[in-house]
Amino acid sequence: MTTGDLPLLPTSVIGSYAIPSWVHLAREAAARGEFGASDLKETEDDAVDMAVRDQEEAGVDIITDGEMRRVGFFTAGFYDYLTGIEPEAQSRKSGVGGHDQREKYVAVAPLDAPDGLGVVAEYTYLKTRTTRPVKMPIPGPFTLSGRIQPGQVYRDRMEVAEALAAVVNRELRALAAAGVRFIQMDEPSYAVHSSTPEAFVRLFNRTVEGVDAKISMHLCFGNYLGRPVAKRTYKPLLPHIFDMRLHQYALEFANRELAEMELLKQFPADRELAVGLVDVKNYYIETPEDVAERLRRVLEVVPPERVTVTPDCGFSQTARWAARRKLQAMVEGTRLVRRELAGA
Repeated sequence: MTTGDLPLLPTSVIGSYAIPSWVHLAREAAARGEFGASDLKETEDDAVDMAVRDQEEAGVDIITDGEMRRVGFFTAGFYDYLTGIEPEAQSRKSGVGGHDQREKYVAVAPLDAPDGLGVVAEYTYLKTRTTRPVKMPIPGPFTLSGRIQPGQVYRDRMEVAEALAAVVNRELRALAAAGVRFIQMDEPSYAVHSSTPEAFVRLFNRTVEGVDAKISMHLCFGNYLGRPVAKRTYKPLLPHIFDMRLHQYALEFANRELAEMELLKQFPADRELAVGLVDVKNYYIETPEDVAERLRRVLEVVPPERVTVTPDCGFSQTARWAARRKLQAMVEGTRLVRRELAGA
């Protein structure tokens, strides 16, 4: 994918799209033994087709498969590919939803994924469903390590993450070999655990080593059940993350009412910025003018040639009716500003 393939101020989703109700029902049926592997694959194929259609109809420039084959962004779908882990009992299973209700694992042997993490297969299907530029998102090793206790195999979470870095690196190289030109690594845990930014930089650079593709890094503050899980500031990560070997930073701003916008002036001039201007944690539906107003604020500090417009995070925790309308407003608002810049 080259700049010439895209308009000024290209639009994209972050990664996930709203999961339709019938996919939830299909997975529940599969868990009860009522769906076979072929039944579930057909359901997920249809869900990918739906996600692609919604993005294309909204006019999004760079699309994904909506992460329709994944469960919970980085959890069950990816951990199913890993060897060397065993599930642990959840400490809380009912009541108000929270992170302590999520699945947990413990390392019982060195971690590996002999058959990969499944992202290459996601791309193989996606490229048959669209002619538009695509982006393949993948969770980074530190975020993946968050549900895995080190057990007797590793010393701490960072050592678990370092083991996973090799696994993710193989998947990234395989994606590039398969023809993927744009990869986004998702590491919300960097902003959540922001006290060791230098270690994160080393981990990230090790993970992307030798990957021949455009690399974006998505840094947000969490979105499980539509709730952040961190103090929402990027300041502790700066300037350390400028040493990451990447092409684009994808950052969350809409949910914070454009707080810290001035920080964008500090980012290296040779890097792109994917700026979150639609709030996926809020059921207020932005108007195109809302998005245009936010984008004008961005362009006061960053030239348009470096800007991509996105939602703050993925839409997996958002109802589809809201996700569709928010995407449409994002695209229409961006087009308003494009016309202004063109003098139309």
